[in-house]
This record gives sequence, C-alpha cells and structure tokens, in this order.
Amino acid sequence: MNRISYAVDSVGVRLPTPDGTAPVLRDVSFDVHAGEIVAIIGRSGVGKTTLLRVLGGLLPASSGTVTFDGAAVHGPPAGVVMVFQDYGNALLPWRTVARNVELGLEGRFPRGERRRRVADALRMVGLEKSSAEYPPHLSGGMAQRTQLARALALEPKVLLMDEPFGALDAITKAALQDVLLTVAHQTDATVVFITHDVDEAIYLSDRVLVLAGNPGAIAISTENELPRPRDQLATRERPDYMRVRHQLGQALRADNG
Repeated sequence: MNRISYAVDSVGVRLPTPDGTAPVLRDVSFDVHAGEIVAIIGRSGVGKTTLLRVLGGLLPASSGTVTFDGAAVHGPPAGVVMVFQDYGNALLPWRTVARNVELGLEGRFPRGERRRRVADALRMVGLEKSSAEYPPHLSGGMAQRTQLARALALEPKVLLMDEPFGALDAITKAALQDVLLTVAHQTDATVVFITHDVDEAIYLSDRVLVLAGNPGAIAISTENELPRPRDQLATRERPDYMRVRHQLGQALRADNG
C-alpha cells in the first residue's frame, strides 16, 4: 500500500446560521493513500462539498484533525489543487486556452518552464490544437478540459474535484472520465472527487465513501477492485461492478428514507 496522503480523524464541522451554528459533518474519519482515486457520494446537502473544502484547507474543521503528508492542514496545502464544476466562471474569457492554463504559473516560473508545463498539460487533456481558442468559443467539454489542464500545469500531488463532470452531457462526461483516468495514471496524482453519479463513482475510483446522515458522516467505505485499464462498456457489465453498485445503492436509499 502507498503512503498515506491525507489522514482525516474525527472531523466535525459547524457552519454559521441565523440562529448561531449548525453541525454539517460529524466524526468523519478516513485515510487517502498516495496515487489513490477516492469518490465521495451522498445526497444533496449532506456535506460533501464542505468536506472537500476542509481537505483543501479552505474551511477549518470545528473538531478533529486533517493532515496532508504528515502535516496538519491549516490552509491550502502545497501540491493540492481544486477543480470545480463551474468551468464557465472559472475561465477568463479574454485569455486564450493556453493563457488560461498558464494563469497559476505566472510570477512563479520563468517563461520557458511555463511554456513547457502548459504544452504538457494541454497534450494530456487533448487540447494541444486548441491552445489559441478563447473560452466563449469552447464546448462545455473543452472548457472543462481547459480547467483540468490549468490544474495539471501546477503538477499537483492531489486533485480535489467537486462534481467536475456534473454539468456535461452523458457522451462528453464519459470521454472526460477516461481523460481523468489517463491523466491520473500518467501523473500518479491522488484524486478525491465528489459526484452524485453512482456509476461515475464506481467507474473512476479505487474506493467509494458514502456520506450520509444529518450531520453527515461516513456510512460505508467500499473498496473497488475493478481491473484497470477500464472500459466504459465492458467494465460496467462486470458482475463485480454490479455488486458494488448494489451495495452503494442500498446505502444511498437508506439515507433517503
């Protein structure tokens, strides 16, 4: 087993309300190993995005601890990059694809290094021929590839992804799922992502966490040992795929009453 990247121990989160504070997460504990792909699923409002923000150091835990590479998380950890669903607002419309990808590198690396990283990132997501395009002219899938490339240009240890493909049509979503699997294999990046799509969670991940209850807690953690590389048709037809799907479906149905 690879070393532990994230260790989440008894984390609780309370958020402000008009009447004070309310618990959103309670006693959440799990580890994420380096190079692992972990999916987090659960009904709307259960605290998935809150948990991702805690991992990204954007929101402090009210109780418990989070460590990344052995150090306590008290702000955004170096090497951790977040990718959001709202690619439309994430990209600057007056900058080309290449210059959007370069954005996080400016002021940190010399021009030659920036160009190398941008070229490598665009190649990984299949946009090397679209570097001079502008966001208003991109399809949803191309815009999300651009946002992913911008994250990859930072050469992250960890990608935190909040429903990255949720706004896309089924065909584009499937294509980008395969892009993510290829990128994770090429870079050895750790990936933690949120989704409402049970099939997406199983297809992409090594492990699926179901967040349930009010406040949210880990209901089950399911190992996913489907062989890689994965195929959109053959993988989803396997009996072991269907067993995991049934287990997750039962857990989600129980939480929905």
